[in-house]
Amino acid sequence: MSPRRSLRVLISGASGLIGTELTRQLREDKHEVLHLVRRAPRAEHEINWAPSARTMDFRIMGEVDAVVNLSGASIGRLPWTPSYRRVLVDSRVRSTQALAEAMNMVATPPKVFLSASGVSVYGDRPGVRITDSSAPGTGFIPELVHAWEGAARIAPVKTRVVNLRSAVVMAPHGLGPLELMMNVGLGARLGTGGQYWPWISLYDEAAAIRHLMRSKLSGPVILAGPTPATSDRVTHALARKLHRPYAIRAPEWTVRMLGEGAQVLALNSTKVVPLRMEADGFEWRHRRVEEAIDAAF
Repeated sequence: MSPRRSLRVLISGASGLIGTELTRQLREDKHEVLHLVRRAPRAEHEINWAPSARTMDFRIMGEVDAVVNLSGASIGRLPWTPSYRRVLVDSRVRSTQALAEAMNMVATPPKVFLSASGVSVYGDRPGVRITDSSAPGTGFIPELVHAWEGAARIAPVKTRVVNLRSAVVMAPHGLGPLELMMNVGLGARLGTGGQYWPWISLYDEAAAIRHLMRSKLSGPVILAGPTPATSDRVTHALARKLHRPYAIRAPEWTVRMLGEGAQVLALNSTKVVPLRMEADGFEWRHRRVEEAIDAAF
């Protein structure tokens, strides 16, 4: 796509944290943004769809340049009961399938399909440097991400598909239980504190998606800050910014008592390096996690 031409962009999950910031940045750059909504439309830029039934007016797919899929229930909601696991899977896979299938129903599909994914696909890999091409891990979340990305790949061959392997977004309401603990004065080192937590600022997450709209990259792309940070570094910086105490240590066994979800979110170590974005010329506004936290809170 021409670097100067304005784009027509369709977003699912536009009312969420990332979707709201992405919409703001796109409109600031004079692009037209359309939102898929699961209720009756209230504005001209809204289009109704029912992803669980894989139904939508597929004709819109022949009228947009890019589709950004940000749909998916929060993995930060605990515990991961059997019923909520099904929600996590269905909210991602079915919505992605609905979008990809609709693209296949038009003669001129979108140039690019940017579909949400996650660095959690790599699993718990202590001591390992993870890049975009690293092998996936094992367990519920890596298997979920594998299915999620697989659904995106049924998009038309004419459409460039990018799997947005995003890190945790450092922003209000983006940190789930950790932010809640901090706000009530329970700032704590989780486990050893030496596990690596992939992170990215909200601005850079949306800016990276904008960058990828005009890039030639396809397939899995890590969206994370370029300077890896440990759990202790993240939680200490957040406690400092929120003016909360940071004197408690939560041993690993106490976290594991909260279930698999808490263990994956708090104790897994995934040291990711966003090599493809770096090589593609993306410039981060926030290169260190402290900068991202200072900008957000």
